[in-house]
Amino acid sequence: MGPDRIECTAVSRHVAILGFLALAMMAPVTMPVPVLRELVAERFTVSELLTSLFMSVNMVGGLLAAPLAGMLIDRFGRHRAVLAGALLADAACFVALTGAVPFEGFMAIRFVEGCAHITALSVVLSLASQALAPEHRGRAMGVVGGCMMLGIAIGAPLGGVLGRESAFVPLRAGALLLAIAAAVAALGVQRQAARERRPGLTHILATLRAHPIILAPLLFAFTDRFTVGFFTTTFALYLRRIYEVPASTIGLAIAAFMIPFALLSYPFGRLAERRSPVAMLCVGSLLYGFGTVFVGFTAPPGLFVLMISIGITAAVMFVPSMLMTVQVVPESVRATALGAFNAFGSLGFIAGPAVGGAVSQLVADEFGWPAGYRAAFATAGASEFLCVAIALPIFARMRRSRRPPGSGNDALA
Repeated sequence: MGPDRIECTAVSRHVAILGFLALAMMAPVTMPVPVLRELVAERFTVSELLTSLFMSVNMVGGLLAAPLAGMLIDRFGRHRAVLAGALLADAACFVALTGAVPFEGFMAIRFVEGCAHITALSVVLSLASQALAPEHRGRAMGVVGGCMMLGIAIGAPLGGVLGRESAFVPLRAGALLLAIAAAVAALGVQRQAARERRPGLTHILATLRAHPIILAPLLFAFTDRFTVGFFTTTFALYLRRIYEVPASTIGLAIAAFMIPFALLSYPFGRLAERRSPVAMLCVGSLLYGFGTVFVGFTAPPGLFVLMISIGITAAVMFVPSMLMTVQVVPESVRATALGAFNAFGSLGFIAGPAVGGAVSQLVADEFGWPAGYRAAFATAGASEFLCVAIALPIFARMRRSRRPPGSGNDALA
Protein backbone atom coordinates (compact mmCIF):
# COMPACT_ATOMS: atom_id res chain seq x y z
CA MET A 1 0.00 0.00 0.00
CA GLY A 2 1.51 3.32 -1.14
CA PRO A 3 1.84 6.44 0.97
CA ASP A 4 -1.05 8.18 -0.84
CA ARG A 5 -3.36 5.24 -0.17
CA ILE A 6 -2.35 5.15 3.50
CA GLU A 7 -2.98 8.89 3.83
CA CYS A 8 -6.36 8.58 2.09
CA THR A 9 -7.38 5.75 4.44
CA ALA A 10 -6.35 7.77 7.49
CA VAL A 11 -8.34 10.79 6.32
CA SER A 12 -11.42 8.63 5.62
CA ARG A 13 -11.11 7.11 9.10
CA HIS A 14 -10.94 10.58 10.62
CA VAL A 15 -14.10 11.70 8.78
CA ALA A 16 -15.86 8.49 9.89
CA ILE A 17 -14.88 9.18 13.51
CA LEU A 18 -16.29 12.71 13.25
CA GLY A 19 -19.49 11.25 11.81
CA PHE A 20 -19.81 8.85 14.74
CA LEU A 21 -19.25 11.68 17.21
CA ALA A 22 -21.95 13.75 15.50
CA LEU A 23 -24.42 10.88 15.74
CA ALA A 24 -23.46 10.08 19.35
CA MET A 25 -23.92 13.66 20.54
CA MET A 26 -27.22 14.26 18.68
CA ALA A 27 -29.08 11.06 19.63
CA PRO A 28 -29.28 12.04 23.35
CA VAL A 29 -30.93 15.33 22.33
CA THR A 30 -34.20 13.58 21.41
CA MET A 31 -33.97 10.56 23.72
CA PRO A 32 -35.93 12.30 26.54
CA VAL A 33 -38.80 13.38 24.25
CA PRO A 34 -40.99 10.24 24.64
CA VAL A 35 -40.70 10.36 28.45
CA LEU A 36 -40.96 14.12 28.85
CA ARG A 37 -44.21 14.01 30.82
CA GLU A 38 -42.89 11.48 33.35
CA LEU A 39 -39.45 13.08 33.49
CA VAL A 40 -40.59 16.65 34.12
CA ALA A 41 -44.35 17.25 34.53
CA GLU A 42 -45.19 14.35 36.86
CA ARG A 43 -41.85 14.28 38.65
CA PHE A 44 -41.91 17.97 39.63
CA THR A 45 -45.69 18.61 39.36
CA VAL A 46 -45.25 21.53 36.96
CA SER A 47 -47.34 22.92 34.12
CA GLU A 48 -47.23 22.03 30.44
CA LEU A 49 -45.44 25.30 29.75
CA LEU A 50 -42.66 24.58 32.25
CA THR A 51 -42.41 21.04 30.95
CA SER A 52 -41.92 22.28 27.40
CA LEU A 53 -39.21 24.67 28.61
CA PHE A 54 -37.05 21.63 29.36
CA MET A 55 -36.64 21.18 25.59
CA SER A 56 -35.74 24.83 25.01
CA VAL A 57 -33.62 25.92 27.98
CA ASN A 58 -30.63 23.97 26.65
CA MET A 59 -31.07 25.86 23.37
CA VAL A 60 -30.75 29.09 25.35
CA GLY A 61 -27.49 27.73 26.73
CA GLY A 62 -26.39 26.87 23.20
CA LEU A 63 -27.33 30.32 21.95
CA LEU A 64 -25.08 31.96 24.53
CA ALA A 65 -22.22 29.45 24.49
CA ALA A 66 -21.79 28.74 20.77
CA PRO A 67 -20.12 31.99 19.64
CA LEU A 68 -17.90 32.09 22.72
CA ALA A 69 -16.84 28.47 22.23
CA GLY A 70 -15.97 29.13 18.59
CA MET A 71 -13.90 32.19 19.46
CA LEU A 72 -11.97 30.31 22.15
CA ILE A 73 -11.22 27.45 19.75
CA ASP A 74 -9.94 29.87 17.11
CA ARG A 75 -7.91 31.69 19.75
CA PHE A 76 -6.32 28.75 21.58
CA GLY A 77 -6.85 25.65 19.42
CA ARG A 78 -6.73 22.36 21.37
CA HIS A 79 -9.71 20.97 19.48
CA ARG A 80 -9.34 17.43 20.79
CA ALA A 81 -9.09 18.40 24.47
CA VAL A 82 -12.03 20.82 24.23
CA LEU A 83 -14.15 18.24 22.39
CA ALA A 84 -13.48 15.42 24.86
CA GLY A 85 -14.00 17.74 27.83
CA ALA A 86 -17.29 19.12 26.47
CA LEU A 87 -18.62 15.61 25.81
CA LEU A 88 -17.69 14.49 29.33
CA ALA A 89 -19.41 17.56 30.77
CA ASP A 90 -22.48 16.79 28.68
CA ALA A 91 -22.51 13.20 29.96
CA ALA A 92 -22.16 14.40 33.56
CA CYS A 93 -25.13 16.73 33.10
CA PHE A 94 -27.29 13.87 31.82
CA VAL A 95 -26.44 11.86 34.93
CA ALA A 96 -27.09 14.87 37.16
CA LEU A 97 -30.57 15.28 35.65
CA THR A 98 -31.53 11.97 37.27
CA GLY A 99 -30.50 13.16 40.74
CA ALA A 100 -32.67 14.40 43.59
CA VAL A 101 -32.63 18.11 42.76
CA PRO A 102 -35.31 20.83 42.93
CA PHE A 103 -36.91 21.95 39.69
CA GLU A 104 -34.79 25.13 39.56
CA GLY A 105 -31.61 23.07 39.87
CA PHE A 106 -32.90 20.62 37.30
CA MET A 107 -33.37 23.42 34.75
CA ALA A 108 -29.98 24.95 35.61
CA ILE A 109 -28.32 21.62 34.86
CA ARG A 110 -30.20 21.48 31.57
CA PHE A 111 -28.89 24.97 30.70
CA VAL A 112 -25.28 23.89 31.38
CA GLU A 113 -25.89 20.74 29.33
CA GLY A 114 -26.87 22.92 26.37
CA CYS A 115 -23.62 24.89 26.71
CA ALA A 116 -21.55 21.70 26.74
CA HIS A 117 -23.48 20.18 23.82
CA ILE A 118 -23.12 23.19 21.52
CA THR A 119 -19.42 23.49 22.34
CA ALA A 120 -18.82 19.88 21.30
CA LEU A 121 -20.91 20.30 18.17
CA SER A 122 -19.02 23.45 17.15
CA VAL A 123 -15.70 21.63 17.51
CA VAL A 124 -16.87 18.66 15.42
CA LEU A 125 -18.13 20.93 12.63
CA SER A 126 -14.88 22.89 12.74
CA LEU A 127 -12.84 19.69 12.45
CA ALA A 128 -15.03 18.46 9.60
CA SER A 129 -14.45 21.69 7.69
CA GLN A 130 -10.70 21.03 7.88
CA ALA A 131 -10.70 17.25 7.48
CA LEU A 132 -10.37 17.18 3.69
CA ALA A 133 -8.93 19.44 1.01
CA PRO A 134 -11.15 22.46 0.20
CA GLU A 135 -12.39 20.89 -3.04
CA HIS A 136 -13.66 17.87 -1.04
CA ARG A 137 -14.97 19.77 1.97
CA GLY A 138 -18.60 19.17 0.94
CA ARG A 139 -18.41 15.40 1.41
CA ALA A 140 -16.86 15.73 4.89
CA MET A 141 -19.56 18.19 5.94
CA GLY A 142 -22.13 15.89 4.32
CA VAL A 143 -21.02 12.89 6.38
CA VAL A 144 -21.12 14.87 9.62
CA GLY A 145 -24.37 16.64 8.76
CA GLY A 146 -26.06 13.39 7.76
CA CYS A 147 -24.94 11.71 10.98
CA MET A 148 -26.29 14.65 12.98
CA MET A 149 -29.72 14.22 11.41
CA LEU A 150 -29.57 10.43 11.77
CA GLY A 151 -28.82 10.82 15.47
CA ILE A 152 -31.83 13.10 15.92
CA ALA A 153 -34.00 10.65 13.96
CA ILE A 154 -33.08 7.57 16.00
CA GLY A 155 -32.92 9.28 19.40
CA ALA A 156 -36.67 9.58 19.98
CA PRO A 157 -37.67 5.99 19.12
CA LEU A 158 -34.69 4.68 21.07
CA GLY A 159 -35.71 6.80 24.05
CA GLY A 160 -39.25 5.47 23.77
CA VAL A 161 -38.04 1.86 23.99
CA LEU A 162 -35.63 2.55 26.85
CA GLY A 163 -38.16 4.67 28.73
CA ARG A 164 -40.64 1.83 29.19
CA GLU A 165 -38.89 0.81 32.41
CA SER A 166 -38.10 4.26 33.79
CA ALA A 167 -37.93 7.85 32.56
CA PHE A 168 -34.34 7.94 33.85
CA VAL A 169 -33.10 5.16 31.56
CA PRO A 170 -32.95 7.31 28.39
CA LEU A 171 -30.92 9.90 30.29
CA ARG A 172 -28.48 7.29 31.59
CA ALA A 173 -28.19 5.73 28.15
CA GLY A 174 -27.53 9.17 26.69
CA ALA A 175 -24.83 9.77 29.31
CA LEU A 176 -23.18 6.45 28.46
CA LEU A 177 -23.22 7.26 24.74
CA LEU A 178 -21.70 10.69 25.39
CA ALA A 179 -19.01 9.18 27.62
CA ILE A 180 -18.10 6.69 24.87
CA ALA A 181 -17.98 9.60 22.42
CA ALA A 182 -15.62 11.46 24.78
CA ALA A 183 -13.28 8.46 24.85
CA VAL A 184 -13.39 8.15 21.07
CA ALA A 185 -12.66 11.87 20.73
CA ALA A 186 -9.71 11.69 23.12
CA LEU A 187 -8.19 8.64 21.41
CA GLY A 188 -9.33 8.86 17.80
CA VAL A 189 -9.54 12.51 16.75
CA GLN A 190 -6.42 13.70 14.97
CA ARG A 191 -4.40 16.37 16.71
CA GLN A 192 -4.58 19.62 14.75
CA ALA A 193 -1.34 21.02 13.39
CA ALA A 194 -0.18 23.95 15.49
CA ARG A 195 -0.36 27.36 13.83
CA GLU A 196 2.61 29.67 14.11
CA ARG A 197 0.31 32.41 15.31
CA ARG A 198 -3.28 32.36 16.50
CA PRO A 199 -5.56 35.39 16.23
CA GLY A 200 -6.57 37.40 19.26
CA LEU A 201 -10.22 37.93 20.12
CA THR A 202 -10.11 41.50 18.79
CA HIS A 203 -8.73 40.26 15.47
CA ILE A 204 -11.42 37.56 15.28
CA LEU A 205 -14.21 40.09 15.74
CA ALA A 206 -12.61 42.50 13.26
CA THR A 207 -12.28 39.72 10.67
CA LEU A 208 -15.95 38.78 10.99
CA ARG A 209 -16.97 42.43 10.60
CA ALA A 210 -14.84 42.58 7.45
CA HIS A 211 -16.84 39.68 5.94
CA PRO A 212 -20.49 40.72 6.34
CA ILE A 213 -21.61 38.05 3.89
CA ILE A 214 -21.42 35.63 6.84
CA LEU A 215 -24.83 37.02 7.79
CA ALA A 216 -26.40 35.26 4.78
CA PRO A 217 -25.74 31.64 5.87
CA LEU A 218 -26.51 32.64 9.47
CA LEU A 219 -29.90 33.90 8.31
CA PHE A 220 -30.53 30.55 6.63
CA ALA A 221 -29.44 28.72 9.80
CA PHE A 222 -31.97 30.69 11.83
CA THR A 223 -34.80 30.22 9.31
CA ASP A 224 -34.22 26.51 8.77
CA ARG A 225 -34.21 25.73 12.50
CA PHE A 226 -37.18 28.07 12.93
CA THR A 227 -39.22 25.90 10.56
CA VAL A 228 -37.94 22.68 12.17
CA GLY A 229 -39.39 24.03 15.43
CA PHE A 230 -42.82 23.88 13.78
CA PHE A 231 -42.28 20.20 12.94
CA THR A 232 -41.20 19.26 16.47
CA THR A 233 -44.25 20.80 18.17
CA THR A 234 -47.00 22.28 15.97
CA PHE A 235 -46.89 19.34 13.57
CA ALA A 236 -47.47 16.76 16.30
CA LEU A 237 -50.31 18.83 17.78
CA TYR A 238 -51.84 19.24 14.31
CA LEU A 239 -51.90 15.50 13.58
CA ARG A 240 -53.25 14.71 17.02
CA ARG A 241 -56.01 17.31 17.10
CA ILE A 242 -57.21 17.31 13.47
CA TYR A 243 -56.72 13.66 12.46
CA GLU A 244 -56.49 11.91 15.88
CA VAL A 245 -53.25 10.25 14.79
CA PRO A 246 -51.65 8.06 17.52
CA ALA A 247 -48.22 8.94 18.88
CA SER A 248 -46.53 6.03 17.10
CA THR A 249 -47.80 7.22 13.72
CA ILE A 250 -46.72 10.78 14.47
CA GLY A 251 -43.24 9.39 15.08
CA LEU A 252 -43.33 7.67 11.70
CA ALA A 253 -44.38 10.92 10.02
CA ILE A 254 -41.45 12.76 11.58
CA ALA A 255 -39.15 9.87 10.59
CA ALA A 256 -40.40 10.22 7.00
CA PHE A 257 -38.99 13.75 7.14
CA MET A 258 -35.76 13.03 9.04
CA ILE A 259 -34.49 9.85 7.37
CA PRO A 260 -34.29 11.19 3.78
CA PHE A 261 -32.79 14.35 5.28
CA ALA A 262 -30.05 12.28 6.95
CA LEU A 263 -29.34 9.84 4.13
CA LEU A 264 -29.15 12.46 1.38
CA SER A 265 -26.94 14.98 3.20
CA TYR A 266 -23.76 13.25 1.99
CA PRO A 267 -24.64 13.04 -1.73
CA PHE A 268 -25.86 16.62 -1.74
CA GLY A 269 -22.68 17.61 0.10
CA ARG A 270 -20.65 16.08 -2.74
CA LEU A 271 -22.86 17.84 -5.27
CA ALA A 272 -22.10 21.15 -3.54
CA GLU A 273 -18.42 20.60 -4.38
CA ARG A 274 -19.24 20.86 -8.10
CA ARG A 275 -22.27 23.15 -8.09
CA SER A 276 -22.92 26.57 -6.60
CA PRO A 277 -23.81 26.32 -2.89
CA VAL A 278 -25.75 29.56 -3.32
CA ALA A 279 -27.98 28.04 -5.99
CA MET A 280 -28.53 24.85 -3.99
CA LEU A 281 -29.28 26.82 -0.86
CA CYS A 282 -31.80 29.14 -2.49
CA VAL A 283 -33.54 26.53 -4.67
CA GLY A 284 -33.66 24.04 -1.80
CA SER A 285 -35.09 26.67 0.55
CA LEU A 286 -37.84 27.65 -1.92
CA LEU A 287 -38.87 24.02 -2.49
CA TYR A 288 -38.73 23.33 1.25
CA GLY A 289 -40.87 26.41 1.86
CA PHE A 290 -43.50 25.34 -0.66
CA GLY A 291 -43.66 21.86 0.86
CA THR A 292 -44.03 23.29 4.36
CA VAL A 293 -46.93 25.52 3.29
CA PHE A 294 -48.83 22.49 1.98
CA VAL A 295 -48.49 20.53 5.24
CA GLY A 296 -51.58 22.27 6.61
CA PHE A 297 -53.59 21.35 3.50
CA THR A 298 -52.55 17.68 3.24
CA ALA A 299 -54.15 14.79 5.12
CA PRO A 300 -52.70 11.34 5.81
CA PRO A 301 -51.62 9.19 4.03
CA GLY A 302 -50.60 11.77 1.41
CA LEU A 303 -48.95 13.73 4.19
CA PHE A 304 -46.32 11.00 4.58
CA VAL A 305 -45.31 11.38 0.93
CA LEU A 306 -45.14 15.13 1.40
CA MET A 307 -42.91 14.71 4.47
CA ILE A 308 -40.48 12.58 2.46
CA SER A 309 -40.25 15.28 -0.21
CA ILE A 310 -39.73 17.96 2.44
CA GLY A 311 -36.92 15.88 3.93
CA ILE A 312 -35.26 15.66 0.51
CA THR A 313 -35.43 19.42 -0.03
CA ALA A 314 -34.08 20.01 3.49
CA ALA A 315 -31.04 17.89 2.59
CA VAL A 316 -30.50 19.98 -0.55
CA MET A 317 -29.91 23.13 1.50
CA PHE A 318 -28.49 21.83 4.81
CA VAL A 319 -24.88 21.04 3.88
CA PRO A 320 -24.54 24.02 1.49
CA SER A 321 -25.50 26.34 4.35
CA MET A 322 -22.74 24.91 6.57
CA LEU A 323 -20.33 24.84 3.64
CA MET A 324 -20.94 28.48 2.84
CA THR A 325 -20.43 29.41 6.49
CA VAL A 326 -16.84 28.18 6.39
CA GLN A 327 -16.12 29.30 2.83
CA VAL A 328 -16.99 32.98 3.19
CA VAL A 329 -14.56 33.64 6.05
CA PRO A 330 -10.81 33.05 6.46
CA GLU A 331 -9.64 29.81 8.06
CA SER A 332 -8.50 31.64 11.19
CA VAL A 333 -12.09 32.38 12.26
CA ARG A 334 -13.96 29.30 10.99
CA ALA A 335 -14.71 27.87 14.42
CA THR A 336 -16.18 31.23 15.43
CA ALA A 337 -18.29 31.29 12.25
CA LEU A 338 -19.60 27.79 12.93
CA GLY A 339 -20.30 28.76 16.53
CA ALA A 340 -22.36 31.67 15.24
CA PHE A 341 -24.10 29.26 12.83
CA ASN A 342 -25.10 27.07 15.77
CA ALA A 343 -26.16 30.09 17.83
CA PHE A 344 -28.46 31.40 15.10
CA GLY A 345 -29.84 27.87 14.69
CA SER A 346 -30.54 27.64 18.42
CA LEU A 347 -32.32 30.99 18.32
CA GLY A 348 -34.48 29.77 15.43
CA PHE A 349 -35.32 26.55 17.24
CA ILE A 350 -36.39 28.54 20.31
CA ALA A 351 -38.57 30.89 18.26
CA GLY A 352 -40.18 28.28 15.99
CA PRO A 353 -42.38 26.42 18.49
CA ALA A 354 -43.45 29.69 20.14
CA VAL A 355 -44.46 31.32 16.85
CA GLY A 356 -46.15 28.13 15.62
CA GLY A 357 -48.20 27.89 18.79
CA ALA A 358 -49.09 31.58 18.81
CA VAL A 359 -50.17 31.74 15.16
CA SER A 360 -52.23 28.56 15.29
CA GLN A 361 -53.98 29.64 18.49
CA LEU A 362 -54.74 33.20 17.33
CA VAL A 363 -56.19 32.09 13.99
CA ALA A 364 -58.02 29.13 15.54
CA ASP A 365 -59.78 31.43 18.02
CA GLU A 366 -61.36 33.23 15.07
CA PHE A 367 -61.64 30.63 12.30
CA GLY A 368 -61.15 27.18 13.90
CA TRP A 369 -58.22 24.83 14.35
CA PRO A 370 -57.84 23.63 10.72
CA ALA A 371 -57.39 27.25 9.64
CA GLY A 372 -55.07 27.86 12.58
CA TYR A 373 -52.69 25.08 11.61
CA ARG A 374 -52.79 26.08 7.94
CA ALA A 375 -51.82 29.61 8.94
CA ALA A 376 -48.99 28.29 11.12
CA PHE A 377 -47.41 26.19 8.38
CA ALA A 378 -47.98 28.95 5.84
CA THR A 379 -46.01 31.22 8.19
CA ALA A 380 -43.18 28.68 8.39
CA GLY A 381 -43.04 28.30 4.61
CA ALA A 382 -43.22 32.06 4.07
CA SER A 383 -40.20 32.51 6.34
CA GLU A 384 -38.14 30.51 3.82
CA PHE A 385 -39.34 32.70 0.95
CA LEU A 386 -38.49 35.83 2.94
CA CYS A 387 -35.05 34.44 3.79
CA VAL A 388 -34.23 33.86 0.10
CA ALA A 389 -35.60 37.29 -0.84
CA ILE A 390 -33.30 38.95 1.72
CA ALA A 391 -30.24 36.82 0.92
CA LEU A 392 -30.26 36.96 -2.89
CA PRO A 393 -29.49 40.70 -3.15
CA ILE A 394 -26.66 40.20 -0.62
CA PHE A 395 -25.20 37.39 -2.72
CA ALA A 396 -25.55 39.42 -5.91
CA ARG A 397 -23.93 42.50 -4.38
CA MET A 398 -21.04 40.52 -2.90
CA ARG A 399 -20.48 38.66 -6.17
CA ARG A 400 -20.21 41.92 -8.10
CA SER A 401 -17.54 43.09 -5.67
CA ARG A 402 -15.98 39.65 -5.32
CA ARG A 403 -12.42 39.50 -4.10
CA PRO A 404 -9.72 37.21 -5.50
CA PRO A 405 -9.95 33.45 -4.70
CA GLY A 406 -8.93 32.60 -1.16
CA SER A 407 -10.11 35.90 0.28
CA GLY A 408 -13.19 34.37 1.88
CA ASN A 409 -15.83 34.63 -0.88
CA ASP A 410 -15.18 31.35 -2.73
CA ALA A 411 -18.70 30.13 -2.02
CA LEU A 412 -20.10 32.67 -4.45
CA ALA A 413 -18.65 30.86 -7.45
